[in-house]
Amino acid sequence: MPTNDALMGMLPEHLLLGGIVAGIVTVLLRRGRTLALPVSILAVLASAGAAFWLGMNGTTAEPFPGQFAVTPPVLMAKGMLLLLAVPVLLMSRTEFEEGEFSILLLSSLYGLSLLPSATSALVLFLGLELMSIPVYALIVLAFRRPQSAESALKYLVLSGAASAMFLMGISLLYGSSGSMSAGTFAQALSATDALSRTAVVLVIVALFLKGAVVPFHAWAPDTYEGASIPVTAYMATLSKAGVLIVAWRLCDGAELSGPLVSIVAVLPLISIVWGNITAIRQQSLRRMIAYSSIAHAGYLFYALLGPSAGRLESITFYLVVYAASNLLAFAMVPNTGTDEERDRLDRLNGLFHRDPLAASLIAVAMLSLAGLPPLPGFTAKFLIFQTVVAAGYSAYAVLGLVGSFLGLYFYLRVIQRMFMNTGEGVRTTGTGEALARTAGVLCLLAMAALTIVPGWALARL
Repeated sequence: MPTNDALMGMLPEHLLLGGIVAGIVTVLLRRGRTLALPVSILAVLASAGAAFWLGMNGTTAEPFPGQFAVTPPVLMAKGMLLLLAVPVLLMSRTEFEEGEFSILLLSSLYGLSLLPSATSALVLFLGLELMSIPVYALIVLAFRRPQSAESALKYLVLSGAASAMFLMGISLLYGSSGSMSAGTFAQALSATDALSRTAVVLVIVALFLKGAVVPFHAWAPDTYEGASIPVTAYMATLSKAGVLIVAWRLCDGAELSGPLVSIVAVLPLISIVWGNITAIRQQSLRRMIAYSSIAHAGYLFYALLGPSAGRLESITFYLVVYAASNLLAFAMVPNTGTDEERDRLDRLNGLFHRDPLAASLIAVAMLSLAGLPPLPGFTAKFLIFQTVVAAGYSAYAVLGLVGSFLGLYFYLRVIQRMFMNTGEGVRTTGTGEALARTAGVLCLLAMAALTIVPGWALARL
């Protein structure tokens, strides 16, 4: 293993690891507990900056041959995903004043950062677990309501079941091929022997369970509702992004065919329809976002139907836009009342009359999530459906578009509550609120950039 490759190829991961160690030291030194947040933000910025720098310089390296490799598109995708953790950290100041949140989040990010570069099923499994395990603790860390422990337990049990199925699937692949390479899965997609087919089904079901695709979605609404807002924001965006990156890595270079097309098309299509319809009935903001995320998982898995070339671009662009829009909405939710009151959608009634900036930015986020032009959500959905049509599955693309129209109602209902209804509330100010608004502005800037120059971002993926 060349030393320089190991150092430079894994520089983003090394910087994250340095941030985790520095965060632990600041927490152990009780006087430095409040330093954990700025230290973590600096670590994430440095890690994302390193990924962008290496990607722009055209770095291609294989620090661990057969296990971990970096290329410019992978580094750019990694940098974009890492950068999205900054708003989550800024939002956490309103909920978590100690440093434990920052350390756990960085630990989860370390697992996420491994996934785009993983070239073996074993590293993919390790990355998924490193990303998921800190989230169990994050859910109960705030303990704002009694449901937090139940939510963490549900997530632990179902995520553990998904991990077991994923591990069983890659074990069967190893048994049938003698290789742990991620490319083995792509070859198994067209295999006809029972062992390979069983392995493929187990891995796909595990990814659907992790990504909350119908009918494996039941954990998501309860878990999102029981977690605090920064944790829900992280789970709905970056944690889901990790699952889709694993799906892309496993299917990289392969075109889906035969019965697999039905599995990968029908269940995500049901997710789109079911997630959008069920979100309409929700009175809790986090449950609404949970069902919305179920629908968006359907759009993202749809991308696997398209040609392998360009799949990373469409998935990464969608993930970044979806995450920025969701984080913008979460960042601008007024921090008033108890956690349960803050979660009620009727607390948004008349928000425009109390806080025009927050209401306007939440409206932008909702319109982007709905996929209306000229916002980047439209471009993201267009890319996904374009790939589906290019692969010859026009009927699935049309059905997916019809399903996406169902989502317009609940996104527009949030805007109607803020601008047309009347309501009472107290506007709060403080350090935490200012940081949350800074997070919202950063997300807005990212969305503006992707709206104005989407081609610039796509050309670098």
